[in-house]
Amino acid sequence: MDVRGATAWLGRDLAVDLGTANTRVYMRGRGVVLCEPSVLALDTATGSVLAVGHSAKQMLGRTPAAITAIRPLQDGVIADFDAAEDMLRAFIQRVHPHGFWSRPRLVVAAPSGVTGVQLRAVEEAGYAAGARRVYIVEEPMAAAIGAGLPVYDAAGSMIVDIGGGTTDVAVISLGGIVSASSIPIGGDDMDDAIVQHVKKEYSLLLGERTAENIKSAVGSAFPMADEPNAEIRGRDMVTGLPSTILISAAEIRHALDEPVMAIVDAVRNVLDATPPELAGDIAVSGIVLAGGAAQLGGLADRMRHDLQMPVRMADDPMQCVALGAGRCVESFEALRSVLLTRPGRYA
Repeated sequence: MDVRGATAWLGRDLAVDLGTANTRVYMRGRGVVLCEPSVLALDTATGSVLAVGHSAKQMLGRTPAAITAIRPLQDGVIADFDAAEDMLRAFIQRVHPHGFWSRPRLVVAAPSGVTGVQLRAVEEAGYAAGARRVYIVEEPMAAAIGAGLPVYDAAGSMIVDIGGGTTDVAVISLGGIVSASSIPIGGDDMDDAIVQHVKKEYSLLLGERTAENIKSAVGSAFPMADEPNAEIRGRDMVTGLPSTILISAAEIRHALDEPVMAIVDAVRNVLDATPPELAGDIAVSGIVLAGGAAQLGGLADRMRHDLQMPVRMADDPMQCVALGAGRCVESFEALRSVLLTRPGRYA
């Protein structure tokens, strides 16, 4: 058997960014090979999986009674274990269809401060999905590695990873997390803030996909030049009929202020708990933003204004966690110290 055949038989190690909104899979030697919404569609009568990823997301809010489209993860942790296992297995088999004898090692990113029960749920989902060994890397550490921060230097680095369900904030030095916080606020909460504002002010009901599109199109955290208005379509709560309104970017920014302030406060609290020497390093090197929701317009400007510190966006914010977890499988022994694991399983 040649080397290529042996590698295929043994299987390529994988890294998974198991996010509330999206799941990304990194394959050793190939990079990110899958990026799909963390959504699963099930037959309510049999429990069988009908669709995962993009095709399942298209069903959100549109399914008949016989089909249910669900998100197995809430606030960054597994809320429905069976659904998460089915979804993870489907994604792994899609990129790694080699069967039992090629079961890969798996590195999974999880929020910082994950509890023992939540850690076990992530691990067991990985084993049930076909991995021979599961390791956990904390999301802010993975994001910092993926953003190219010098995590093993003595100087402090600060990463703010804003995902769909959680925001992870961490100060990292000498290969470890010095101070950190994880709050259940993210892109989904921004979407919900828009839904609630439009419902309260205009008696108009919006779907979550519509709110997400509005956030992407005109949402912002800080005043910007040439702000557009948005035309919003929803269902009038009074008449029950479809209705359309015109809303300004400034009003959407006001609606988003509460979740944005919660993120800024989380960063401020972590800075307060950071040793003065490391805080001084961060005042020079700045804060790095990662995660899909970090791309909200003007967020870096807002944080720069409120915290009076340099703030910049990572080069590839949406894939930072997946790339960082992928670095762990590419340089497994070199980065093994940042991985979490529990005894009781073997490679």
